[in-house]
Amino acid sequence: MILINLLPHREAARKRKREAFYAALAGSALAGGVIAGAVYLWYAAQISNQQNKNLVLGTENKRLDAQIKDIANLQAEIAALRARQQAVEDLQADRNMPVHLLNELVIQLPDGVYVTSVKQENQIVLVTGTAQSNERVSELLRNLAYKSPWLSKPELVEITAGSVALTPRDQRRVANFTMRVKLLRASEVQKAAAAASGASAPASAAASAPTAAAIPSAPAKT
Repeated sequence: MILINLLPHREAARKRKREAFYAALAGSALAGGVIAGAVYLWYAAQISNQQNKNLVLGTENKRLDAQIKDIANLQAEIAALRARQQAVEDLQADRNMPVHLLNELVIQLPDGVYVTSVKQENQIVLVTGTAQSNERVSELLRNLAYKSPWLSKPELVEITAGSVALTPRDQRRVANFTMRVKLLRASEVQKAAAAASGASAPASAAASAPTAAAIPSAPAKT
């Protein structure tokens, strides 16, 4: 017996294909939505984590800024204390400067030179006096420049010719001078002395070392 299918099978096949397509489309949309939701949640978690980190960093930055301000204030206080300490030390060290000044003037003044006025302002000393000749003034400048550990950088400000009446009939020509010289502090004198001793030590060692030519050779044994 022959069976003949009279139903519209092509329409049924198309319907099944449409239903499968729609089901696949819905599944793809659902899978895409799930993936998109997962990516969104992951990015949201990362953003929230970074925001928390930023908040922590901001709090730490504020705390560090406050500490930096405290450190800056402490440094300013330390600098002020050091300045006061240095000022006190300078005052203690400089209290003997007038003594050293007068002592050096007495030592370095050559014969025929007389000081009439000494004025000190900080470390600058203005010396006014009278000399028998210009050569005496030059000698005084050399003594102050090279022989005095407490005085340095002498500078002749003015020198003029004058006369002194030894007797009513005896007039002697003299040189009136004004010079400027720097009075060193005790710390500067100590530094200069240390530098001079450090420079002279290698020179003395080199001078005392015997050379090969100066060492006598031992006589040869026969």
